[in-house]
Amino acid sequence: MKCQAAASFLVLTLTALPAWAQSLPAIKSSPTNQVAACVTPGRLMAFVKERNPSVDPRFDSVATEYMRYGEELGVRWDYAFFQMLLETGYLSFSRGNGQPGIVRPSQNNFAGLGATGRGQHGEHFPDIATGVKAHMQHLLLYAGDRIVDPVADRTRKVQEWGILNDWHKTLKRPVTFTDLSRKWAPNDRRYASKLQGIAEAFFETACNRPDPRPELVAEARRGRSTVASAPSSKVSGTELARRALEEGRAQDAPRSSLGASSIVSQAATVTGASSVGKSPSRKTAISDAWQGGPPVADQSAKVQTVSAGSAAAAAAAAAAAKPAGEQKCRVWTASYGGQKAIIIKAEDDGFINYTVLDVNEGSEKRETEAFIAAYAKGGEPIGEFPNQLSALDRAFELCPEG
Repeated sequence: MKCQAAASFLVLTLTALPAWAQSLPAIKSSPTNQVAACVTPGRLMAFVKERNPSVDPRFDSVATEYMRYGEELGVRWDYAFFQMLLETGYLSFSRGNGQPGIVRPSQNNFAGLGATGRGQHGEHFPDIATGVKAHMQHLLLYAGDRIVDPVADRTRKVQEWGILNDWHKTLKRPVTFTDLSRKWAPNDRRYASKLQGIAEAFFETACNRPDPRPELVAEARRGRSTVASAPSSKVSGTELARRALEEGRAQDAPRSSLGASSIVSQAATVTGASSVGKSPSRKTAISDAWQGGPPVADQSAKVQTVSAGSAAAAAAAAAAAKPAGEQKCRVWTASYGGQKAIIIKAEDDGFINYTVLDVNEGSEKRETEAFIAAYAKGGEPIGEFPNQLSALDRAFELCPEG
């Protein structure tokens, strides 16, 4: 069955950064953004063991893998490693109170990918190296790169949904590790300062000591000619491919969105009386035929849409597998700019619509009711989530064809 998709992206509000934020580097390495020479796998693991003496010996190679993939992919792997320590509690995989965390050590998931709570422990990776690579790829996605072959399903979903696109446009500069606090951990306002604290602790102590295992540097670089403490200025094939993809996007070339093979921009406007202070920006993902634009609204809103040529095979298979006569469904997103998310279920023109609505804390009920009155008449909220990604996961479980 032929499917189409439409999308418009969220408007994000940026806030001023504290003074220390300037010291957190860009995610992607460059000639002016390199890992310090004192940062080695041996020193990093010694730093970890000082703070977690009972760290599982099977993680002895994790710092080596961070250096290996960091230099290969062009990521500031030292701060990626510090982020891993923050996410895993220095590889203890426990909470601050000593209780087990959401992610288990056996998952080799060093960045909490897919771990949304409520029994969702996140993704499993077959070994340490694969888990590290998944973390690095997810960081590059946040940095604005397109990941050609994502290791993690979470990376694939975030990329296909395009929910970082507008955020990248608002920054107009390289994405830093400070910026992660806005999107990676939106509910933890101290995320960046915690990351900075780990980095400072390492640079003030371990960086000034002899490397207990200097041979690990050579191990990380085995099979590659690079010997500097940061990626060489020589452009790799991976980098050339990345640039080609970036250039293609800049020239409005086809790209993937919710599994679609091509995208064509168009605009649609719906008008009416506003029932709240501002209209939500909207992102829509619609399967089957795009007929007559978005639902008629009583509320003034402008909807920028992107239509797609054909859906991914998985989406088509999901649609084909539906029993005859069963209602088709669509997944939408809309936003009032908040971090929390509500799923609203409503019927329209023979479709069941699942809208993931971003709402502001304290205004959840008012904004949900206003949206239903304007865009989803007769609809009802069916779930509340801490963030948009968690809600989208559930929405696509309810409507796999999306």
